[in-house]
Amino acid sequence: MSRILVVEDDDSVRSFTARALAGAGYEVDTAEDGDIGLERMGAGAYDLVLSDIRMPVMDGIEMARRASTAFPGLRILLMTGYAEQRERAAELDGIVVGVVNKPFTLDELRREVGRAIA
Repeated sequence: MSRILVVEDDDSVRSFTARALAGAGYEVDTAEDGDIGLERMGAGAYDLVLSDIRMPVMDGIEMARRASTAFPGLRILLMTGYAEQRERAAELDGIVVGVVNKPFTLDELRREVGRAIA
């Protein structure tokens, strides 16, 4: 069973995403921002980190940069509802495995996560 860390500041999106992935058979932990996400990565082994880009404290771009140094080989999939944030993610080629557009459906989320882990 794959372990996923969902990093998302919006409570409703974080809980929907966590429930959807748990329902698909993944073991899921959550974090409210990139700083907490990095702490959780240090405390456990994850197969994938699924993170929002735009968050307070530490955004997903900065978290991905730091995670790639601290945890080489960790797969990171970003998500965003903002076109300009998607463009910023292009700078992370080789660090992230992709970007999921919000809003997403349950099927889209599961498909993108499955691809990222495969």
